[in-house]
Amino acid sequence: MKAVIPAAGLGTRFLPLTKAQPKEMLPVVNKPTIQWVVEEAVDAGITDIAIITGKRKRSIENHFRPIKALEESLEKLGKFQELEKVRKVNEIANLTFIIQDEPKGLGHAIFCAKEFVRDEPFAVLLGDTICTGNPNCTRGLVDIFKEKRTSVFSVEEIKPEETHRYGVVSGKDIGNRLMLIDKLVEKPDPEDAPSLLGIQGRYIFTPELFDCQKKISIGSGGEIQLTDAMQELAQRSTLYSWTFNGKRYDIGTMKDWFQSHIELSLKSKYSNIINEVVSKL
Repeated sequence: MKAVIPAAGLGTRFLPLTKAQPKEMLPVVNKPTIQWVVEEAVDAGITDIAIITGKRKRSIENHFRPIKALEESLEKLGKFQELEKVRKVNEIANLTFIIQDEPKGLGHAIFCAKEFVRDEPFAVLLGDTICTGNPNCTRGLVDIFKEKRTSVFSVEEIKPEETHRYGVVSGKDIGNRLMLIDKLVEKPDPEDAPSLLGIQGRYIFTPELFDCQKKISIGSGGEIQLTDAMQELAQRSTLYSWTFNGKRYDIGTMKDWFQSHIELSLKSKYSNIINEVVSKL
């Protein structure tokens, strides 16, 4: 299975911080957000990955590409541990970079990977969202797909005041945190939301999604919405949601960005530094 990581958005929720710096490159603990996402895919057994970027986001590609001058300098200075870390990033996966010419929405970004995916099932992981859990979110979805052989995506419980930030879904509960989907609405007002289950940003799709994308028009926010294509897919085929019981961080909001730093640092080798800082506050 291949994976597609959309990372071409403008990051408008985080301006001016993201004016020149892609939000996917914002650091969380000791690495950029998008590296966390790539590692999740790799940990789920996926090594062929396409990252959808924009013209202003060359730094994402640079992060995963070898930089000969840097490696030579580290070697000359005898900084072999640092050199090993750099080379590990270079070799993390088989990465392909696809440029989305214009920011036309998440649905369009995924459609840009059609030739990369071809006629096989594929995973989608949003490049500005970190999910943690055991098993990781993508691994859980891959396991469900192997059993059901149809499209599935993860959801989480949200608050009424948060519906405008999510694609919101409803359907029939079939047990084991799975739901057979019948309705999806992109960023509804609370009174129009079909439930309080919001799409997290992790998916496994059959290639039938691309046929559904051809049927939809411009949606919410003047963009081509993935949620609209998924609604078409739900009418044509069987589509499941899975309630993920791990943790999700939306690295596009200041709250989640700060929270991810603290909570993930406490789980890392840097926990002593965080505890020391907190003790002095």
